[in-house]
Amino acid sequence: VRLVESGGGLAQPGGSLRLSCAASGVNVNVSRYGMSWFRQAPGKERELVAGISSIRGLTNYEGFAKGRFIISRDNVKNILYLQMNNLRVEDTAVYYCKAVSVVNYVTSEYWGQGTQVTVSS
Repeated sequence: VRLVESGGGLAQPGGSLRLSCAASGVNVNVSRYGMSWFRQAPGKERELVAGISSIRGLTNYEGFAKGRFIISRDNVKNILYLQMNNLRVEDTAVYYCKAVSVVNYVTSEYWGQGTQVTVSS
């Protein structure tokens, strides 16, 4: 599974960005994986932002993301999205997407290379 993030950049406080994570590989479909967005700010540990479950697409958000971020996926285009609204300076971080699959009780994890988000006036 190959994951490639894009859409990061510079935004002003209160602004918006939409991150994309394109998934590719043999028989890969984002609907079959538990997908999530993580972020890592300088000097801090990587933290979960939001996740979306396989098949049913149930979503969950960390507290700082609730009401501002929306995770979604396009099963046809095989892309995971993170719509980020009302951005804050503290949202500055490298954002990563992650895919998890469980096959025959074996868990596999895949990560993208990350995309930088900088929120600054």
